[in-house]
Amino acid sequence: MSTTVRAQLGDRSYDIHVGRAMPRRLAIADEELRVLLVSDSNVDPLLGDSWADGIAESGASVFRMVVTAGEASKVQDNVTRIQTMAVESGLDRTSCIVALGGGMVGDLAGFAAATFLRGIRLAQVPTSLLAMVDSAVGGKTGVNLPAGKNLVGSFHQPVEVIADIDALASLPDREYRSGLAEVVKYGVICDEAFFDRLEDQSDALVGRDPDLLELVVARCCELKAQVVETDEREGGLRAILNFGHTLGHAIENVAGYGEWLHGEALSIGMAFAARLSTEVQGLPAGQADRIVSLLTALGLPVDCKKADCLWGDLREAMIADKKTRGTVLRFVLADRMGHAVIGCEVQEAAMTSAFKLLEKA
Repeated sequence: MSTTVRAQLGDRSYDIHVGRAMPRRLAIADEELRVLLVSDSNVDPLLGDSWADGIAESGASVFRMVVTAGEASKVQDNVTRIQTMAVESGLDRTSCIVALGGGMVGDLAGFAAATFLRGIRLAQVPTSLLAMVDSAVGGKTGVNLPAGKNLVGSFHQPVEVIADIDALASLPDREYRSGLAEVVKYGVICDEAFFDRLEDQSDALVGRDPDLLELVVARCCELKAQVVETDEREGGLRAILNFGHTLGHAIENVAGYGEWLHGEALSIGMAFAARLSTEVQGLPAGQADRIVSLLTALGLPVDCKKADCLWGDLREAMIADKKTRGTVLRFVLADRMGHAVIGCEVQEAAMTSAFKLLEKA
């Protein structure tokens, strides 16, 4: 069984294929296509050969590039390496870069595709849960700077996304749970019924039930596609997807990229945002508790006890957040389960109070 979700973006529309035992091929592949397959040092040994061989069966010429696994690789130097390889492999404006891996690979290879020859085709083949439900869909690409995460980037929609649920079976437990944070986010910001289902089936979700995962991944892709169709370049509504990210990105930065996985930092950020939502937007305290309880049930952190990050350092790092105007922080908060509000200015006292709750959790 497989599910196809269509992202409707005019001439940039594309299909998102979600299923098990997905064929290793591209819809655009033919004997004239030149493909640069970009992966990382963890994924390439597992899937690199099969994907390269599968794409080549259509007659396409396939070249490969492997970067070191980890968030520390998401930097401009590796964009240059990928683009240099693209030149050496003879890629032109009709060619395609394929991102085979998790969110880091998708963002990195995507930015390389967006800026090589002012933009060539990109196919996303996400292999982590986080990439399947979030970063591979929607066209955001980019790299990190020392000052903050994803501060350099471009919007560049893929021509196709292929999410093979079977790839999640070999995902390390920590990486898998990290992806569950983004799954929870969708329920909080735009689908209360989906959140209810996650609560009811949290044990099966932790256990990686493949049938449930296919449904969950497909629903997350549907929800994200709907948001992106309305606001492709984050001029308004799309900002709801950043629920929990303001503090989450700051934790990643202050702790050092790679020390905390994105979903782990995001989980703490969502617990923080849930508490802020109660104080600022009137989210019932019981619903904030449900958010924190579900994250906990999924094995995700919800406090800063192990983050070893001081509030002053985090507060300074949050200034680099893309939603900030001047020195005024703007948060995405929830006013009820399944609905988020963007552009929320929060008083310093409220932020400090919410953070203290994380320290005591």
